[in-house]
Amino acid sequence: MGAEAGVGVVPAPLAVLLDTLDLETIDRKLFRGKTPPTRLQRIFGGQVAAQALVAAHRSVPDKTVHSLHAYFLRAGDPAAPVVYEVDPIRDGRSYATRRVVGVQDGRAIFNLQASFKLAEPGYDRQVPFPDGVAEPATLPSWRGFGIDEAAEDGDRQLPPPSFPFELRMAPPLGGHDRLLWFRTLGPLRDDPTLHACVAAYASDLTLLSVPIEAFARQEAAAGRMMDPPSFVASLDHAMWFHRPFRVDRWMLYAQSSPSSGDGRGLCLGQMFTAEGSLAITVVQEGAIRPPLAGRPPAG
Repeated sequence: MGAEAGVGVVPAPLAVLLDTLDLETIDRKLFRGKTPPTRLQRIFGGQVAAQALVAAHRSVPDKTVHSLHAYFLRAGDPAAPVVYEVDPIRDGRSYATRRVVGVQDGRAIFNLQASFKLAEPGYDRQVPFPDGVAEPATLPSWRGFGIDEAAEDGDRQLPPPSFPFELRMAPPLGGHDRLLWFRTLGPLRDDPTLHACVAAYASDLTLLSVPIEAFARQEAAAGRMMDPPSFVASLDHAMWFHRPFRVDRWMLYAQSSPSSGDGRGLCLGQMFTAEGSLAITVVQEGAIRPPLAGRPPAG
């Protein structure tokens, strides 16, 4: 996943992302990933998910990912590399399964299981594309992250300063709390594996802030003010890849929050192509604690 041969000049932030996904091979089942310079005090969660998926794909050259399930176990240190250990759990004729553990300083910080398959025909149906959503060409570029002001407990949801995507925010509608158009800053080569790994990186963008904003709107409607949470961190992350897509073309990330409570918030994301095809479904749960809850005892 190095340089993008045959796609012209690659914008610097996108080149940084591609270099970040180009893992160093230590052994047949062992890979090392680096983090580009960042002001964040934690490794961006999407980066760890994408690097782990790259490591898993390295041992499954004949199949493509159709699902992944992952847990964020500890905050990653951006100043240190992450070593990814791949366990080839199963290799079948149609499906293959890999487990990947990201390790820093001898401790697991991330755990992923991914399943890969061969393409085959099936019964094709999907939920409809959100009706009436604004086209990206009609929307201004969005810079809503506040990267330099990232709080220590909330920075997992913020992308690094070398940002490889163009973003356009559309007004929410149809039960979706957020409608975010995104695409890479430049073209990528025709490699479904690369597009899947970049989509895994993008899947962590803005997602965990959705249940916070949904609860804030609920409180505002009741005439109450919501105090900002004291702690926010991703807990787990799942993705299902349904149909072909390209992340170097506009994709709509429709996000909502079905539930929050017990110090947690649940997030649902659906990535559509601009042509209306549901390409990816994302589900994430995060720890979201109100001010009075604080941090429970460690352990």
